[in-house]
Amino acid sequence: MKSLFVYIMASKNNRVLYIGVTNNLRRRLTEHKERMNEGFTKRYNCHNLVYFEEHSPPMKTIQREKQLKKWNRDWKVELIEEKNPEWNDLSTDWFN
Repeated sequence: MKSLFVYIMASKNNRVLYIGVTNNLRRRLTEHKERMNEGFTKRYNCHNLVYFEEHSPPMKTIQREKQLKKWNRDWKVELIEEKNPEWNDLSTDWFN
C-alpha cells in the first residue's frame, strides 16, 4: 500500500503554519517553494518544511491531517519542536 504524508510548512518567521497531505512530498514541496499554485502557502509565504509524518492507509492520513488542523497553535508548535527544535527547513538538502 502506498504511503501518504501529512506535512507542516511554515513562513520564514514561523508565524504562519500550513498543514497539508500528499502522496509525493518532494513534488508537492516543489509546487509550494516555486509558488506554482495560488492559495494559502503562496499568499502567506509558507515555504519551509518544518514537520512531516508518513502514513498508510490513506484514510488514517486524512484523519491525521484533519486532527492536526483542529489543534491550537501551541500544540502544533510542541509537535514541531519535538522533532525539529530549531525549525529548520527539513527539505533543504532535497533540492540541492
